[in-house]
Amino acid sequence: MNKMNKMDEMNKTMIQNQIIAAVNAVRNSNPLAGSITNVITIHFVANAQLAVGGSAAMVFLPEEGAFLANAGNAFYINVGGLLPIHEETLPQTAKTLHDAGKPWVLDPVAIGIGSVRTKALLQFKEYKPSIIRGNASEIIALAGLWGLGGENKSNVRGVDSTDAVIAAKEAAVSLAKWTGGAVAVSGETDLVTNGSIIAFSHGGSHFMEKITGSGCSLGGVAAVYAAESDSFTAALTATAVYNLAGKRAEQKADGPGRFQVHFLDELYNATAEDIATNPFEIETV
Repeated sequence: MNKMNKMDEMNKTMIQNQIIAAVNAVRNSNPLAGSITNVITIHFVANAQLAVGGSAAMVFLPEEGAFLANAGNAFYINVGGLLPIHEETLPQTAKTLHDAGKPWVLDPVAIGIGSVRTKALLQFKEYKPSIIRGNASEIIALAGLWGLGGENKSNVRGVDSTDAVIAAKEAAVSLAKWTGGAVAVSGETDLVTNGSIIAFSHGGSHFMEKITGSGCSLGGVAAVYAAESDSFTAALTATAVYNLAGKRAEQKADGPGRFQVHFLDELYNATAEDIATNPFEIETV
């Protein structure tokens, strides 16, 4: 084993210990993570947050968003399924989070579709989300929109990606360096980076593509962990528990309906040690 491999192993052990600490801290403290999220997936997002040990609160109005941004421990903003009120709620909530120094997660769903969404995403650049979670096409498009590399256009098909995860590696690193936080790119093998370390997380299930809200709820769960850990640890912990729960739920389900039920159960039942040892590799940037 060469020096770099030894260093990677040391880093991996440290990261696993941080994951265990994050999982236990959330289950002990029950942090409140407010959400402005896609109306189509709001139910599943809240249930996933509750299953991992968090407390959920879903809001729409500007005053609600500002209140929870101050009162809560973390926040999740998903720009899918926008309503007219969100044109005011989104920037006001993000600014409040930024000014209060609270961790928050951004999911740039359907980036490039509609002027309201584009305007909000442009404003978010200066409010620097702690974690950005999206598929490869969304991450590439957001980096382009923010002038950080990538392409300033959307290669998404609704909420689906047309790019491979590895294609978003450079964009993810650039975004993480700009925000000082972490970026999680979801796909067959998930990528999580803080701009200096990249983790590749394995697991999940093909059923995840057959249910609504698997990606949206991942962002909500990342916000729960962000309340109790640094951005990279939170993003990787959320990704790891999703990959673990997806893998286990698939073994018990014969279709997407039962998978969804088993998936929530597996989120709830996963031990901190099992989450930390779910397969992943790391590399330095």
